[in-house]
Amino acid sequence: MNANGGLTRRDILGLAVAAGGLAFSAGAPSRWAQASAQAPVQVSGRQAPFMPPPIAPPPGYMEMAEKSLAQPFKGITTDGTVIPGLFAVQNTGISTQPIGDAAAAFLASLPADQRAQLQFPVDSDEWRRWSNIHRYPRQGLSLAEMQPAQREKALALLQAGLSPKGFATARDIMKLNETVAELTGKHDEYGEYLYWFSLMGKPDAVEPWGWQLDGHHLVVNYCILGDQIVMTPTFMGSEPVYAEGGRYAGTRVFQAEEQQGLSLMRSLQPEQRRQALLSQELPREIFTAAFRDNFEMQFAGVRYGALSSAQQAPLLGLIEVYVGNIRPGHAEVRMAEVKRHLGDTFFTWMGGVDLDSVFYYRVHSPVILIEFDHQRGIALGNERPSRNHVHTVVRTPNGNDYGKDLLRQHHEQFHRRP
Repeated sequence: MNANGGLTRRDILGLAVAAGGLAFSAGAPSRWAQASAQAPVQVSGRQAPFMPPPIAPPPGYMEMAEKSLAQPFKGITTDGTVIPGLFAVQNTGISTQPIGDAAAAFLASLPADQRAQLQFPVDSDEWRRWSNIHRYPRQGLSLAEMQPAQREKALALLQAGLSPKGFATARDIMKLNETVAELTGKHDEYGEYLYWFSLMGKPDAVEPWGWQLDGHHLVVNYCILGDQIVMTPTFMGSEPVYAEGGRYAGTRVFQAEEQQGLSLMRSLQPEQRRQALLSQELPREIFTAAFRDNFEMQFAGVRYGALSSAQQAPLLGLIEVYVGNIRPGHAEVRMAEVKRHLGDTFFTWMGGVDLDSVFYYRVHSPVILIEFDHQRGIALGNERPSRNHVHTVVRTPNGNDYGKDLLRQHHEQFHRRP
């Protein structure tokens, strides 16, 4: 349920499943899928509000998710133990008022029932209920349900929190999700506006609050405390990464992430490559995708200090590609945090190193984890990993995803019971 006791899409889907209204069998399409096959929802170019039909997730997915969520949040660690003292509540000198103003304008555009639909407590576990897959019952209010003017204000909130580059990438991912709908004809599963906004807490200059955007290949978790922000976990991906035709022909994403990662790996000397290379085979998925908030990942690969200055600069540049999705000012604050831990920063590689290879890489330190992976086809069906399907994620290890460590410190300082 949401903050006002209303049923979320996940609650409705659960009731439907319990009542036998949705089939989870891999061989039996759901009633929604059957209905859409008879009268498909045409989303392309659609501006008028519509209610996205609930789509049953893959068999076993929700059970896996609930099992993960039943574990108290700890965060990404190397061995199950959180390194203390990495994050501090402090003044950055970078105002967050534009984000608060955008959130207030968005809320003011909504009627009471829609506000209730998307608002949750700031310490809610709803933060952790995101997923990058398309077949998943999401909480909040979708862009598809909004009037055009409301949708514009929702996107203005996203724009206020991101850099121009970050906002452009997010919108391009949405557009490429429309391209998938055009290619597959599955307009009830894919589309430009099948993304859900949730607000955690209320916009405030002092008290913590935040927002979440959750949808296929695009998830942004955004916690705000005073003038500090934490923008992780952030998941960005796409299949395809380039639209050859259709409404958004020419749209492309992840060129810099792909090319700069490969260029860095190819610049390494043989011994450095040996240290960086974890496997010739790619993983089936990035390691810290949805419902892996407490994943244990040891440091591996080549250490920053083992690189020459000519190699260290491209590694920093690669990190900046991802951190650069954060709004100006706060991106520099985040990079300063990253640079304080360069001595414990590692670059890791899986896959080939040829100019046309597919690969996985990560950058890992006590305060940042970046993963990039070429994926097998899901919507488009290729069985082997290709450059046409990319997943990326950025995390804050050691307990500060979702700003959790800052929230803990804030509550201990200001809300401790006598």
